[in-house]
Amino acid sequence: MRCAYFDAGVCRSCTWMGRPHGEQVADKERHCATLLGERADLVWLPPVTGRESGYRNKAKMVVGGTVEHPTLGILDGTGQGVDLQGCGLYPGSLAATFPVLAAFVTRARLTPYDVPARTGELKNLLVTQSPDGEVMLRFVLRSQEPVARIRKHLPWLLETLPQLRVVSVNLLPDHKAVLEGDREILLTDTQTLRMRVNGIDLHLRPQSFFQTNTEVAAALYRHAASWVEELAPRTVWDLYCGVGGFALHVAAPGRDVVGIETSVEAIASATLSAADLGLSGVRFAAGDATEFALGAVAPDLVIVNPPRRGIGDVLSRWLEASDVRHVVYSSCNASSLARDLAAMPSLRPVRAQVLDMFPQTTHYEVLTLLERA
Repeated sequence: MRCAYFDAGVCRSCTWMGRPHGEQVADKERHCATLLGERADLVWLPPVTGRESGYRNKAKMVVGGTVEHPTLGILDGTGQGVDLQGCGLYPGSLAATFPVLAAFVTRARLTPYDVPARTGELKNLLVTQSPDGEVMLRFVLRSQEPVARIRKHLPWLLETLPQLRVVSVNLLPDHKAVLEGDREILLTDTQTLRMRVNGIDLHLRPQSFFQTNTEVAAALYRHAASWVEELAPRTVWDLYCGVGGFALHVAAPGRDVVGIETSVEAIASATLSAADLGLSGVRFAAGDATEFALGAVAPDLVIVNPPRRGIGDVLSRWLEASDVRHVVYSSCNASSLARDLAAMPSLRPVRAQVLDMFPQTTHYEVLTLLERA
């Protein structure tokens, strides 16, 4: 893949841009294998790859420039907006929304936030597209001041972009280098975006996390579900469950599945998805994964899909001392995975698979099956 923004030095976010895709994947496999070390019982399965361009289902666009000429993209070193509407990581159907959103900024008189001066209102536009082409749009604002204007012009936006299903405002009053704040104001009757993955509708609310690459995420869920099905556990925990992707994929008659996640929004999404599917053996609860584990009877199998920091020392030591027979560990950071594995020597990795979730970058997902020795 080639990128004019990268070649011009305008954006260097994709640090491996221009490298052959096969070479990227091979380097990721080598990197992961080096971190996990030589293990006699570990079988490496073929890597999972998808499209090297047009794969992102979400756009996190920093808004810069002026009301009349807004930029959607990133900020340069001086805090000025750099327009990246032509970024090749977005599918054409998602990129087609960007000019309309820029026009809406002008129409609704949404002043872009000026980082150096700390003035203005509109900080970011967060746009997510489902596999069916439907879209969720979130305006990240410094205050509620522009909300009335957004409501006033929203009918025009919904008519111009009929694929829009969910529109909300997120409030981020602080001057921080983060994408969103805690408070969300829904502007549409529809509150969730349906992410159809492997025939399962995963409801995504505005503040819920979903994998960036839908195609590879679908493979991640399928492969994990096949491992679980092979082991046929009676009880399963899905810790750091997000919107319930793993839990809903491994649900089966006679199997008790529990999903735990700190995000209340994500749990609401997962619960709705389970209800839609009529799954009586799956339940979700908001809470800390480690605290939940410490206060409950261990299941047959645990799925963990933690953030980059990993599951940490306390949960690792609990798993090591528990009666859990198998762990399916989905990691976006092989360094923290290796550290967690070192704290669980009785749970040996027997299968591993690299999934190229983020082409053109050094990042990847690795799915590992741990078995008690």
